[in-house]
Amino acid sequence: MSQLDEFTTKLHRFGSPEKARNATRFFKTGVGDYGEGDIFIGASLPEIRKLIKSYTELPLSDIEILITSHIHEERLAALIMLVNQFRSGNEKTQAAIYDFYITHTKWINNWDLVDVSAEFIVGAWLENKDSKVLEELAHSPLIWERRIAVISTFYYIKKGNPNKALEIITILLYDKQDLIQKANGWMLREIGKRCSVEVERSFLDTHYKTMPRTTLRYAIERFPIAIRTHYLSK
Repeated sequence: MSQLDEFTTKLHRFGSPEKARNATRFFKTGVGDYGEGDIFIGASLPEIRKLIKSYTELPLSDIEILITSHIHEERLAALIMLVNQFRSGNEKTQAAIYDFYITHTKWINNWDLVDVSAEFIVGAWLENKDSKVLEELAHSPLIWERRIAVISTFYYIKKGNPNKALEIITILLYDKQDLIQKANGWMLREIGKRCSVEVERSFLDTHYKTMPRTTLRYAIERFPIAIRTHYLSK
């Protein structure tokens, strides 16, 4: 049995029909929903992370089989593997993983898949490089590429630099998709928490009257009630 077959066999042993049913509701897999048709086996994220520790060196050829799987947890496992290998790899390895990631965004097709990987691969690789690709992703017709664009900037926010995040949020500010509006608000909130509340409030003061209410509510979540009321009442 190959390492890949061994891994998938063990992964499926974590499956739970009840957890799978809950996941299909939580990740909106119904007709017309953002996760339409996605299939879950009911393995939890902690279980997946623990199992992966014994399979840290799977080659990209095996990871490609996982990331193109119709099983959500197999795609999730592939992305966690990529993040782990990126973190421990040299520049050549990191470049290969970044290129692999960017050419497989079609399968990074739910918010948890984006959130567990984008900042750690795309954000990390583009640091101190030309990040025009984030703007290209932000203009993509594919919702998941747009979410990759904004979530990737979390890498810079965590280092105290809000500038790239504000650029991408501005591009996506009036996106009609709820998951993009939430991501924008989340990153704005994190800018206030990790970078500068003055920078966050300056952005809000410019845009709060017209920006989507979902984004605004996420952005002001940590503010005192008087400040939240100020923004929401207008």
